[in-house]
Amino acid sequence: MSRTEQLNRQTEVEGQSRGRWLALCVLVLAVLLVAVDATVLGLATPSLSEDLKPSGTQLLWIGDIYSFVIAGLLVSMGSLGDRMGRKKLLLVGATAFGAVSVLNAYASSPEMMIAARALLGVAGATLMPSTLALIRNIFQDPRERSLAIGIWGATASAGAAVGPVVGGALLQHFWWGSVFLINLPVMIALVLVGIKLLPESKNPVAGPWDLVSVALSLIGVIGVVYAVKDVATHGLTWGVWAAAVIGGACLYAFVRRQFSLPSPLLDMRLFRHRGFSGAVLADLLTVFGLSGLVFFLSQFLQLVQGRDPLEAGLAELPAAIGAVATGLVAGRYARRYSVRVIVTGGLAVIGLALGALTVIHKETGYPLLGVALLVVGLGAGFSFTVTADVILSSVPKEQAGSASAVSETAYELGAALGIALLGSVVTGVYQSFTAPASVPAPLADAAHESLGGAVEAGKALDPQAGAQMVGAAQDAFVDGLRLASGVGAAVLLATAAAAWFLLKGQELQDGVEH
Repeated sequence: MSRTEQLNRQTEVEGQSRGRWLALCVLVLAVLLVAVDATVLGLATPSLSEDLKPSGTQLLWIGDIYSFVIAGLLVSMGSLGDRMGRKKLLLVGATAFGAVSVLNAYASSPEMMIAARALLGVAGATLMPSTLALIRNIFQDPRERSLAIGIWGATASAGAAVGPVVGGALLQHFWWGSVFLINLPVMIALVLVGIKLLPESKNPVAGPWDLVSVALSLIGVIGVVYAVKDVATHGLTWGVWAAAVIGGACLYAFVRRQFSLPSPLLDMRLFRHRGFSGAVLADLLTVFGLSGLVFFLSQFLQLVQGRDPLEAGLAELPAAIGAVATGLVAGRYARRYSVRVIVTGGLAVIGLALGALTVIHKETGYPLLGVALLVVGLGAGFSFTVTADVILSSVPKEQAGSASAVSETAYELGAALGIALLGSVVTGVYQSFTAPASVPAPLADAAHESLGGAVEAGKALDPQAGAQMVGAAQDAFVDGLRLASGVGAAVLLATAAAAWFLLKGQELQDGVEH
C-alpha cells in the first residue's frame, strides 16, 4: 500500500471514529430529555394545580401516566425498531416528542394534560430502546461500546437527578409550561443532526409485528406498575388487586405467546441465559435502591429540614455525580476485575449506603446525606452500566432493540418498585403517629395522608397545635425512612449475593465484531 493510500485510509478511519462519537452525542441528547421529563414535573405541580385545578385523582394521573405508558410500551417499541429501523423510529419519536411537549406546555384542562402526558410517554418509549440499540450497532469495538454505554447510562442517571434542578431554575423565572418547552429546541437539533450522522440498522429477518403481543405487553406492564405504585398510597385495595391480577395474567399470556410465535416480539429464551437474567435482576434492583433513596430524601430535605425545591434538588446532585464518574470507567474495570466483582460490588455499596441512613434523624447534617447519595451514585454507575453492557452483549446485534427494551423495562420497573415498596414501609410507619387531641378530625385525617398534607393542615391550626402536629408527623416520617432504608439495604445486599452466583463466568467481549 502506497503512502498516499495509507494516509487516505487513516483519514477515513479517523472520520468514522469522529462520526461515531458525534452520533453518540445525538443519542445522549434524547436520553437526557426523556430522563429529565420523568422528574421535572414534580416541582411544577403546585403552580400547575393552581392553574388547571385538577382533582386529587387527576393530579396523580398527571404525575404517573408518563412513566406508566413508557414502561408499558418499551418492549413493543424496541421490537418495532428492530423491524422498521432504529434510526427511523428514533427520528419519528423525537419529532413527536417535541410536538407533544408544546401540547403539554399549553394544556388548558386536567383532561388535556393527562392525554398530553400519555402521548409524551408514547413518544418517549420510542427513544430509549432506539438509542441503546443504535449504540450496539454503531460501536463494533466492545471496549468503545462499553464507554459509550457508560456515557449513555451516566446521562440517564444524571438526567433524572438534574430534573428537579432544571425545574426549580425554570420555575423561578417562567410559568409551569416552560418545563416542557425546553424539549422543543433540543429535539429539533436532534432530528436535524441525527438525519445526517446516525446510521440505519434493523433486523433483516424480524418477521411481522404482532399486535396481540403489543396489547398484552402494554396492559400487563401498566397493570403491574400501577399496582405497585398505588399500593404505597392506598394500601391493598380492590383496585390494586384487580390491576395486579389483570397485569399478571396479561404478562403470563404474553410470555406463553412469545414461545409459540415464529418471530416473537421478545425472545423469551434469552432469560434461560444465567448471565442475562442475572444482569436484568441487578439492573432492576440497582434502580430500586437509587430511585427509592432519591424520592424519599427529596421529601426529607424539603418537608423535614425546610429546604426549598431548588436547594433540595442541588443537594441530591452527588448521586448524579457519582453515577457519571463510575459509569464512564465501569467497562474498563469490569474487564480488569470481572463483571461479577464490579456488579456485586456496586450493589453491595448501594446496600451499605442505605444501611448508613438507618441512623438519620431530623437534625442530621448534610455531610452524611451527601456522602450517602454520592456512594449510592458510585455503586449505581458501576452496576447499571455493566449490566446494560451484559444485556446488550448477550444477543445478536439484530435483536439489539428487544434487548435494549428489556434493560429499559427493568429500569422503569425498578423505579416503580423502589418508590412503591419502600413507600409502603414509610407510609405504614408514618400513619401511626398521634395528632394532638385538639386537632379537628378532618385536619387530622388529612395529616395522616402524607407529610405534605400534615404541613398544609398545620397551617390551618393555631401555631402551637400546628407545630406539635407537624413535629409528630416529621418524627414518624423519619422513623419510616429509617426502616425503609434498612429494608432497602437488606434487599440490595441479598441481590449482591445472588449476583455473585448468577454472573459467575460472565465476561464483557474484547474482540471487534465484524
